[in-house]
Amino acid sequence: MNIAQVAPLWESVPPKLYGGTERIVSYVTEELVRMGHDVTLFASGDSHTEARLEAVCPQALRLNTGIFNRDAPLIMLQERALGAGTDFDIIHSHLDFLGFPLGRRNPTPVVTTLHGRLDLPELASVFEEYDEMPLVSISDAQRRPIPWANWQATVHHGLPRDLYGFHPRSDGYLAFLGRIATEKRPDHAVEIAKRTGFPLRIAAKVDPADQQYYRSTIEPLLDHPLIEFIGEISDAEKDDFIGHAAALVCPYDWPEPFGLVLIEALACGTPVIAYRRGSIPEIIEHGVTGFVCESLSEMADAVQRIPTIDRRRCRAAFDARFTADRMARDYVALYERIIEERTVRIRPRPRADRSRLSHRPAFG
Repeated sequence: MNIAQVAPLWESVPPKLYGGTERIVSYVTEELVRMGHDVTLFASGDSHTEARLEAVCPQALRLNTGIFNRDAPLIMLQERALGAGTDFDIIHSHLDFLGFPLGRRNPTPVVTTLHGRLDLPELASVFEEYDEMPLVSISDAQRRPIPWANWQATVHHGLPRDLYGFHPRSDGYLAFLGRIATEKRPDHAVEIAKRTGFPLRIAAKVDPADQQYYRSTIEPLLDHPLIEFIGEISDAEKDDFIGHAAALVCPYDWPEPFGLVLIEALACGTPVIAYRRGSIPEIIEHGVTGFVCESLSEMADAVQRIPTIDRRRCRAAFDARFTADRMARDYVALYERIIEERTVRIRPRPRADRSRLSHRPAFG
Protein backbone atom coordinates (compact mmCIF):
# COMPACT_ATOMS: atom_id res chain seq x y z
CA MET A 1 0.00 0.00 0.00
CA ASN A 2 0.98 3.60 -0.57
CA ILE A 3 0.34 5.22 2.82
CA ALA A 4 0.67 8.79 4.09
CA GLN A 5 1.31 9.36 7.79
CA VAL A 6 0.54 12.93 8.91
CA ALA A 7 2.19 13.94 12.20
CA PRO A 8 1.75 17.07 14.30
CA LEU A 9 4.65 19.52 14.07
CA TRP A 10 4.97 20.22 17.80
CA GLU A 11 7.67 17.56 18.24
CA SER A 12 9.97 15.79 15.81
CA VAL A 13 9.21 12.18 14.82
CA PRO A 14 10.34 10.58 17.04
CA PRO A 15 10.55 13.27 19.74
CA LYS A 16 13.89 14.17 21.19
CA LEU A 17 12.41 14.40 24.70
CA TYR A 18 8.74 14.29 25.80
CA GLY A 19 6.07 13.58 23.19
CA GLY A 20 3.54 10.78 23.02
CA THR A 21 1.71 11.29 19.73
CA GLU A 22 4.83 11.82 17.60
CA ARG A 23 6.45 8.81 19.24
CA ILE A 24 3.54 6.60 18.22
CA VAL A 25 3.58 8.03 14.68
CA SER A 26 7.24 7.03 14.48
CA TYR A 27 6.61 3.49 15.69
CA VAL A 28 3.72 2.99 13.25
CA THR A 29 5.65 4.46 10.35
CA GLU A 30 8.78 2.38 10.85
CA GLU A 31 6.80 -0.84 11.26
CA LEU A 32 4.83 -0.16 8.08
CA VAL A 33 8.09 0.37 6.18
CA ARG A 34 9.48 -2.85 7.65
CA MET A 35 6.36 -4.66 6.45
CA GLY A 36 7.10 -3.51 2.90
CA HIS A 37 4.61 -0.66 2.48
CA ASP A 38 5.44 2.57 0.63
CA VAL A 39 5.12 5.20 3.36
CA THR A 40 5.42 8.98 3.21
CA LEU A 41 5.75 10.83 6.52
CA PHE A 42 4.63 14.45 6.71
CA ALA A 43 6.49 15.92 9.70
CA SER A 44 9.13 18.42 10.77
CA GLY A 45 12.50 18.38 9.01
CA ASP A 46 14.42 17.22 12.08
CA SER A 47 12.51 13.93 12.07
CA HIS A 48 14.27 10.62 11.39
CA THR A 49 12.57 7.84 9.45
CA GLU A 50 13.09 5.05 6.94
CA ALA A 51 10.00 6.33 5.14
CA ARG A 52 9.97 9.15 2.59
CA LEU A 53 10.07 12.35 4.66
CA GLU A 54 8.04 15.35 3.48
CA ALA A 55 9.48 18.07 5.70
CA VAL A 56 6.91 20.82 6.25
CA CYS A 57 9.17 22.98 8.43
CA PRO A 58 12.88 22.67 9.28
CA GLN A 59 12.46 22.09 13.02
CA ALA A 60 9.75 20.90 15.41
CA LEU A 61 7.81 23.80 16.83
CA ARG A 62 8.13 23.29 20.61
CA LEU A 63 11.91 23.57 20.73
CA ASN A 64 12.16 26.16 17.93
CA THR A 65 12.64 29.53 19.58
CA GLY A 66 13.10 31.31 16.24
CA ILE A 67 9.51 31.02 15.04
CA PHE A 68 6.79 33.38 16.20
CA ASN A 69 3.68 32.29 14.27
CA ARG A 70 3.28 28.57 14.70
CA ASP A 71 -0.02 28.52 12.79
CA ALA A 72 1.73 29.10 9.46
CA PRO A 73 3.54 25.70 9.36
CA LEU A 74 0.34 23.96 10.50
CA ILE A 75 -1.59 25.48 7.60
CA MET A 76 1.07 24.31 5.16
CA LEU A 77 1.04 20.83 6.73
CA GLN A 78 -2.68 20.49 6.17
CA GLU A 79 -2.47 21.78 2.60
CA ARG A 80 0.42 19.54 1.57
CA ALA A 81 -0.77 16.38 3.32
CA LEU A 82 -4.55 16.68 3.03
CA GLY A 83 -5.22 19.25 0.30
CA ALA A 84 -4.70 16.82 -2.57
CA GLY A 85 -3.00 13.45 -2.26
CA THR A 86 -4.56 11.20 -4.88
CA ASP A 87 -1.19 9.36 -5.13
CA PHE A 88 -1.90 7.60 -1.82
CA ASP A 89 -4.12 4.62 -1.17
CA ILE A 90 -4.93 6.02 2.27
CA ILE A 91 -3.97 9.01 4.42
CA HIS A 92 -3.59 8.45 8.16
CA SER A 93 -3.90 11.73 10.06
CA HIS A 94 -2.75 12.26 13.63
CA LEU A 95 -3.90 15.89 13.71
CA ASP A 96 -7.10 15.16 15.61
CA PHE A 97 -9.99 17.24 14.21
CA LEU A 98 -7.73 19.88 12.61
CA GLY A 99 -7.53 17.78 9.47
CA PHE A 100 -11.27 17.32 9.05
CA PRO A 101 -12.09 20.24 6.68
CA LEU A 102 -9.57 19.21 4.03
CA GLY A 103 -9.89 15.50 4.76
CA ARG A 104 -13.61 15.66 4.01
CA ARG A 105 -12.83 17.02 0.53
CA ASN A 106 -10.01 14.67 -0.34
CA PRO A 107 -10.85 11.88 -2.83
CA THR A 108 -8.35 9.64 -1.03
CA PRO A 109 -9.68 7.94 2.14
CA VAL A 110 -8.55 9.78 5.27
CA VAL A 111 -8.64 8.06 8.66
CA THR A 112 -7.87 9.96 11.86
CA THR A 113 -6.49 8.59 15.11
CA LEU A 114 -7.59 10.75 18.02
CA HIS A 115 -4.87 11.06 20.65
CA GLY A 116 -6.42 13.47 23.14
CA ARG A 117 -9.27 13.77 25.61
CA LEU A 118 -12.78 14.02 24.15
CA ASP A 119 -14.81 15.08 27.20
CA LEU A 120 -14.56 18.83 26.56
CA PRO A 121 -18.04 20.18 25.75
CA GLU A 122 -16.90 22.36 22.84
CA LEU A 123 -15.75 19.29 20.89
CA ALA A 124 -19.17 17.71 20.39
CA SER A 125 -20.31 20.15 17.69
CA VAL A 126 -17.13 19.50 15.68
CA PHE A 127 -17.68 15.76 15.60
CA GLU A 128 -21.36 16.26 14.81
CA GLU A 129 -20.45 18.42 11.81
CA TYR A 130 -17.86 15.94 10.53
CA ASP A 131 -19.74 12.80 11.47
CA GLU A 132 -18.71 10.99 8.27
CA MET A 133 -14.95 11.15 9.06
CA PRO A 134 -13.55 7.70 9.96
CA LEU A 135 -12.05 7.73 13.46
CA VAL A 136 -9.77 5.48 15.50
CA SER A 137 -9.71 5.55 19.30
CA ILE A 138 -6.63 4.61 21.31
CA SER A 139 -8.78 3.09 24.06
CA ASP A 140 -12.43 2.16 24.42
CA ALA A 141 -12.66 4.58 27.34
CA GLN A 142 -11.66 7.48 25.09
CA ARG A 143 -14.89 7.04 23.10
CA ARG A 144 -17.29 7.50 25.99
CA PRO A 145 -18.01 11.24 25.58
CA ILE A 146 -18.96 10.77 21.89
CA PRO A 147 -20.02 7.13 21.44
CA TRP A 148 -22.06 8.06 18.35
CA ALA A 149 -19.03 9.22 16.31
CA ASN A 150 -17.86 7.31 13.23
CA TRP A 151 -15.58 4.93 15.12
CA GLN A 152 -13.84 2.36 12.94
CA ALA A 153 -11.63 0.64 15.52
CA THR A 154 -9.80 0.90 18.80
CA VAL A 155 -6.06 0.42 18.32
CA HIS A 156 -4.04 0.34 21.51
CA HIS A 157 -0.57 1.84 21.30
CA GLY A 158 2.49 -0.35 20.93
CA LEU A 159 6.27 -0.07 21.35
CA PRO A 160 9.15 -1.79 19.54
CA ARG A 161 9.89 -5.05 21.34
CA ASP A 162 13.54 -4.21 21.90
CA LEU A 163 13.09 -0.56 22.89
CA TYR A 164 13.18 -1.34 26.62
CA GLY A 165 14.87 -4.21 28.37
CA PHE A 166 13.37 -6.40 31.08
CA HIS A 167 14.59 -5.48 34.57
CA PRO A 168 14.03 -8.39 36.98
CA ARG A 169 14.93 -6.38 40.10
CA SER A 170 14.32 -2.83 41.24
CA ASP A 171 16.32 -0.28 43.21
CA GLY A 172 13.43 0.32 45.59
CA TYR A 173 12.16 3.77 44.52
CA LEU A 174 8.88 4.99 43.04
CA ALA A 175 8.90 6.74 39.67
CA PHE A 176 6.70 9.50 38.25
CA LEU A 177 7.22 10.15 34.54
CA GLY A 178 5.56 12.57 32.12
CA ARG A 179 4.70 16.20 32.65
CA ILE A 180 3.90 18.47 35.56
CA ALA A 181 0.21 19.37 35.25
CA THR A 182 -2.80 19.55 37.53
CA GLU A 183 -4.51 16.57 35.89
CA LYS A 184 -1.41 14.38 36.37
CA ARG A 185 -1.41 15.03 40.16
CA PRO A 186 2.32 14.92 40.90
CA ASP A 187 1.35 16.29 44.33
CA HIS A 188 -0.37 12.96 45.02
CA ALA A 189 2.77 11.11 43.98
CA VAL A 190 4.74 13.14 46.54
CA GLU A 191 2.14 12.41 49.21
CA ILE A 192 2.32 8.67 48.47
CA ALA A 193 6.08 8.76 48.95
CA LYS A 194 5.73 10.56 52.28
CA ARG A 195 3.08 8.14 53.55
CA THR A 196 5.01 5.02 52.59
CA GLY A 197 8.60 6.13 53.14
CA PHE A 198 9.56 5.12 49.60
CA PRO A 199 11.86 7.50 47.70
CA LEU A 200 10.19 9.18 44.71
CA ARG A 201 12.03 10.22 41.57
CA ILE A 202 10.16 12.64 39.26
CA ALA A 203 11.19 12.87 35.60
CA ALA A 204 8.83 15.36 34.00
CA LYS A 205 8.73 18.41 31.77
CA VAL A 206 7.04 21.67 32.70
CA ASP A 207 5.19 23.32 29.82
CA PRO A 208 4.87 27.13 29.81
CA ALA A 209 1.15 26.78 30.56
CA ASP A 210 1.98 24.83 33.74
CA GLN A 211 4.79 27.02 35.06
CA GLN A 212 2.58 28.78 37.60
CA TYR A 213 1.20 25.46 38.90
CA TYR A 214 4.73 24.12 39.19
CA ARG A 215 6.05 27.14 41.09
CA SER A 216 3.08 27.54 43.43
CA THR A 217 2.12 23.91 44.14
CA ILE A 218 4.85 21.45 43.18
CA GLU A 219 8.16 23.22 43.72
CA PRO A 220 7.53 23.72 47.48
CA LEU A 221 7.00 19.94 47.80
CA LEU A 222 10.36 19.05 46.32
CA ASP A 223 12.37 20.15 49.36
CA HIS A 224 12.05 16.78 51.07
CA PRO A 225 14.68 14.06 51.54
CA LEU A 226 12.50 11.44 49.82
CA ILE A 227 11.85 13.50 46.67
CA GLU A 228 14.21 13.91 43.72
CA PHE A 229 13.19 16.07 40.73
CA ILE A 230 15.14 15.13 37.61
CA GLY A 231 13.34 17.09 34.90
CA GLU A 232 12.65 16.03 31.33
CA ILE A 233 14.46 12.88 30.12
CA SER A 234 15.08 11.21 26.76
CA ASP A 235 14.09 7.74 25.53
CA ALA A 236 17.60 6.49 26.21
CA GLU A 237 17.32 7.52 29.85
CA LYS A 238 13.85 6.02 30.34
CA ASP A 239 15.02 2.42 30.31
CA ASP A 240 17.06 2.82 33.48
CA PHE A 241 14.69 5.31 35.10
CA ILE A 242 11.56 3.17 34.74
CA GLY A 243 13.26 -0.21 34.75
CA HIS A 244 14.96 0.25 38.11
CA ALA A 245 11.82 1.57 39.81
CA ALA A 246 9.84 -0.60 42.20
CA ALA A 247 6.68 0.80 40.61
CA LEU A 248 5.50 3.60 38.37
CA VAL A 249 2.91 5.78 40.12
CA CYS A 250 0.23 7.36 37.94
CA PRO A 251 -2.20 9.27 40.17
CA TYR A 252 -3.88 10.84 37.16
CA ASP A 253 -7.10 12.72 37.82
CA TRP A 254 -8.47 13.02 34.30
CA PRO A 255 -9.92 10.66 31.67
CA GLU A 256 -6.57 9.36 30.43
CA PRO A 257 -6.97 8.50 26.70
CA PHE A 258 -4.23 5.86 26.84
CA GLY A 259 -1.07 6.62 28.82
CA LEU A 260 2.00 5.57 26.84
CA VAL A 261 4.11 5.52 29.99
CA LEU A 262 2.00 2.62 31.28
CA ILE A 263 3.20 0.25 28.59
CA GLU A 264 6.74 1.64 28.78
CA ALA A 265 6.70 0.47 32.39
CA LEU A 266 5.30 -2.96 31.48
CA ALA A 267 8.02 -3.37 28.85
CA CYS A 268 10.60 -2.88 31.62
CA GLY A 269 8.80 -5.32 33.91
CA THR A 270 7.81 -2.49 36.25
CA PRO A 271 4.31 -2.64 37.81
CA VAL A 272 2.00 0.38 37.65
CA ILE A 273 -0.04 1.90 40.46
CA ALA A 274 -2.77 4.19 39.13
CA TYR A 275 -6.18 5.65 39.76
CA ARG A 276 -9.18 4.16 37.95
CA ARG A 277 -9.39 6.87 35.30
CA GLY A 278 -10.06 6.59 31.57
CA SER A 279 -8.05 3.84 29.90
CA ILE A 280 -6.20 2.64 33.02
CA PRO A 281 -8.30 -0.52 33.61
CA GLU A 282 -7.87 -1.47 29.93
CA ILE A 283 -4.10 -1.39 30.23
CA ILE A 284 -3.33 -2.53 33.80
CA GLU A 285 -4.65 -5.83 35.17
CA HIS A 286 -5.33 -5.27 38.86
CA GLY A 287 -3.19 -7.49 41.05
CA VAL A 288 -1.25 -8.89 38.06
CA THR A 289 0.57 -6.02 36.34
CA GLY A 290 -0.12 -3.40 38.99
CA PHE A 291 -2.94 -1.93 41.04
CA VAL A 292 -5.96 0.11 39.93
CA CYS A 293 -6.99 2.29 42.86
CA GLU A 294 -9.89 4.50 43.87
CA SER A 295 -8.22 6.82 46.37
CA LEU A 296 -4.94 8.16 47.68
CA SER A 297 -5.14 5.79 50.64
CA GLU A 298 -5.52 2.81 48.29
CA MET A 299 -2.53 4.02 46.31
CA ALA A 300 -0.42 4.14 49.46
CA ASP A 301 -1.62 0.67 50.50
CA ALA A 302 -0.79 -0.66 47.03
CA VAL A 303 2.83 0.44 47.39
CA GLN A 304 3.18 -2.01 50.29
CA ARG A 305 1.88 -4.79 48.02
CA ILE A 306 4.42 -4.25 45.22
CA PRO A 307 6.34 -7.45 46.15
CA THR A 308 3.26 -9.51 45.23
CA ILE A 309 3.61 -8.50 41.56
CA ASP A 310 5.76 -10.76 39.36
CA ARG A 311 7.77 -8.46 37.11
CA ARG A 312 7.98 -11.24 34.50
CA ARG A 313 4.19 -11.11 34.10
CA CYS A 314 4.39 -7.37 33.45
CA ARG A 315 6.80 -7.96 30.59
CA ALA A 316 4.71 -10.87 29.32
CA ALA A 317 1.63 -8.62 29.19
CA PHE A 318 3.60 -6.13 27.12
CA ASP A 319 4.81 -8.81 24.70
CA ALA A 320 1.29 -10.16 24.25
CA ARG A 321 -0.63 -6.89 23.87
CA PHE A 322 1.42 -3.75 23.39
CA THR A 323 4.08 -4.21 20.72
CA ALA A 324 4.53 -1.95 17.69
CA ASP A 325 4.23 -4.84 15.24
CA ARG A 326 0.80 -5.72 16.64
CA MET A 327 -0.23 -2.05 16.41
CA ALA A 328 0.90 -1.82 12.79
CA ARG A 329 -0.93 -5.02 11.84
CA ASP A 330 -4.11 -3.63 13.38
CA TYR A 331 -3.75 -0.45 11.34
CA VAL A 332 -3.06 -2.32 8.08
CA ALA A 333 -6.21 -4.41 8.57
CA LEU A 334 -8.14 -1.17 9.15
CA TYR A 335 -6.64 0.52 6.08
CA GLU A 336 -7.58 -2.44 3.90
CA ARG A 337 -11.15 -2.42 5.17
CA ILE A 338 -11.60 1.33 4.67
CA ILE A 339 -10.16 1.17 1.15
CA GLU A 340 -12.39 -1.76 0.26
CA GLU A 341 -15.48 -0.03 1.63
CA ARG A 342 -14.63 3.13 -0.32
CA THR A 343 -14.13 1.06 -3.50
CA VAL A 344 -17.48 -0.65 -3.09
CA ARG A 345 -19.20 2.67 -2.40
CA ILE A 346 -17.90 4.38 -5.54
CA ARG A 347 -17.95 1.33 -7.86
CA PRO A 348 -20.29 2.05 -10.82
CA ARG A 349 -23.51 0.10 -10.72
CA PRO A 350 -23.90 -2.33 -13.64
CA ARG A 351 -26.32 -1.17 -16.30
CA ALA A 352 -29.62 -2.95 -16.39
CA ASP A 353 -30.18 -5.52 -19.14
CA ARG A 354 -32.86 -3.75 -21.13
CA SER A 355 -33.82 -6.96 -22.91
CA ARG A 356 -35.21 -8.22 -19.62
CA LEU A 357 -37.31 -5.15 -18.94
CA SER A 358 -41.04 -5.69 -19.31
CA HIS A 359 -42.64 -3.86 -22.22
CA ARG A 360 -44.30 -0.68 -21.14
CA PRO A 361 -47.06 0.63 -23.40
CA ALA A 362 -46.63 4.17 -24.68
CA PHE A 363 -49.16 6.75 -23.68
CA GLY A 364 -50.10 9.87 -25.52
